[in-house]
Amino acid sequence: MSLINTEVKPFKAQAFKNGEFKEITEADLKGKWSVFFFYPANFTFVCPTELEDLADKYEEFQKLGVEIYSVSTDTHFSHKAWHDTSDSIKKIKYTMVGDPTGEITRNFDVMIEEAGLADRGTFVIDTEGKIQIVEVNAGGIGRDASELLRKVKAAQYVAAHPNEVCPAKWKEGEKTLAPSLDLVGKI
Repeated sequence: MSLINTEVKPFKAQAFKNGEFKEITEADLKGKWSVFFFYPANFTFVCPTELEDLADKYEEFQKLGVEIYSVSTDTHFSHKAWHDTSDSIKKIKYTMVGDPTGEITRNFDVMIEEAGLADRGTFVIDTEGKIQIVEVNAGGIGRDASELLRKVKAAQYVAAHPNEVCPAKWKEGEKTLAPSLDLVGKI
């Protein structure tokens, strides 16, 4: 079953952000755009490259009113230790969510049950707490924060312009489409 247009299920978790531990819930997502960025584990190989790439683009996401939540089945304590010891992870200013019970990971249907780890799942959530974009990659395939940023801009554009859609490779400022009978067979 697709998670598109479903509401994020209730959760409560401990997180690490800007040198502090904090509790977050699904209520924290309401009223702003969010990205939940699941990854398998701290202290691994592909994961730090992805999280650093996201950290490098975090300011751009913030300008769009988007909060980033990286999530793994590690604890918030492990997130702090990784943040304190890795030059790549020290760059992170977004929230690093600990999900040691796997509740959130299962809610988003990205749990690798036999390993107790998350798949590389990316979820863009709108201001109402509904999932608008779902992407899941195999473990060895890293994601690109620039492409995620482009997709978030497209999702925000469509939300603000309900009679328009964004074609393939759409970038901010480019032409969109207004679906109608006149377009059928002409694209």
